Amino acid sequence: MPQISQLLEVYGSQFFWLLIVIGIIYFGIAKNMVPKISKTVDDRQKRITDDLAAAQGAQDKAEQIETNYRASVNDARANAVSSVNEAKAKAALKNEAAIKRADAAIAKKADEADAELKAAKTAALKEIEAVAAEAAQAIVKTVSGAKVTAADAKKAVKAAF
Repeated sequence: MPQISQLLEVYGSQFFWLLIVIGIIYFGIAKNMVPKISKTVDDRQKRITDDLAAAQGAQDKAEQIETNYRASVNDARANAVSSVNEAKAKAALKNEAAIKRADAAIAKKADEADAELKAAKTAALKEIEAVAAEAAQAIVKTVSGAKVTAADAKKAVKAAF
């Protein structure tokens, strides 16, 4: 059969050209496409690395800002506490001065009241002595019938007190 004998020649020739075309495609891809794909991958990796570095820098900056913020808040809190303590001290001094003035006024009133009490006590004792002298005169007159002078009755009452 002549068709079978041509089959090897036809397939051999086609196989040869198939290898040539595949070789051309392979070297074409290797020389043209692979460098472009490698460059794209390298660019993407560089962009990812740069983005990560920028993110780390931003995070460091944010941490520094937070540290500064916390320090300023702590300083403000310390200043506020200092101001409050200062105000308390001033108020305590004012209150202490007011208490001293009030104590002085109370002491003055107490001294005045004590003097009035002593004067009232002295006056009451004189009245009691006078009444006691009169009562002693009346009792002596009633009991013994003797007449006692007011001066003698006052002397006797003073001696008894």
